[in-house]
Amino acid sequence: MIKVRNLYRSFGEKQVLKGINLTVNKGETFLLIGRSGAGKSVLLKNIIGLLRPDSGTISIDGVDITQLTNDKLERIRLQFGLVFQGSALFDFLTIEENVGFFLTRHTSLRKEEIRKRVTETLALVGLKGIEGSYPYELSGGMRKRVAIARAVIYNPKILIYDEPTTGIDPIAVDKIVSLIEDLHKRLAITSLVVTHDLEVGLKLAERLAFLLGGKIIFEGDKKALESTTDERLIQFLKGSSGGPIKEMEV
Repeated sequence: MIKVRNLYRSFGEKQVLKGINLTVNKGETFLLIGRSGAGKSVLLKNIIGLLRPDSGTISIDGVDITQLTNDKLERIRLQFGLVFQGSALFDFLTIEENVGFFLTRHTSLRKEEIRKRVTETLALVGLKGIEGSYPYELSGGMRKRVAIARAVIYNPKILIYDEPTTGIDPIAVDKIVSLIEDLHKRLAITSLVVTHDLEVGLKLAERLAFLLGGKIIFEGDKKALESTTDERLIQFLKGSSGGPIKEMEV
């Protein structure tokens, strides 16, 4: 479980996170949504320990990571699998080397065992026989699947998808959404989907939170969202469905 309480983070005089409260329950798929500049990336970096907050707490399975030393924080960070926006594969490595990168760096497994795990994990995401290929030889959707394979190969407790459908065509988007749903069921993993694409997010999420201007203005399920009277949320929903969207302030 991820529990964020009263989280603040500034860069110089610019306050980006303004008292964030958020709970992601164990085993659920949770959607964090907001427009560009809302603070999603900064919040995500705090949750996985790449940034330290100015104040507030972040608990991962009951452990407040804001109080940990760097060594202990690194061990907690290994519980996360992260699918980066744009996939972030290493172009100079083969697909086998990309997917097995974590196991090579952080385990003592033999090359034969790593190769076996890579093959099994690529099959899990619907890719076979591409181990010797390079990322630039693949389509955007295939690269995204490789990135997901790299994130799940070491069985993380929490899987974070950062804009998982950005930069791929509509057909590939549907395939990635289906893959995320399938992996969630198969692996019984806690998933946090961070995106600005409401349509995609609502296909995946059991619960969701809206981040606007550095604050969470809504946290709840889809039914609660449908009955909201918050004008800022209503305008966001209209804009996401193709209607007009006004400039919103917290």
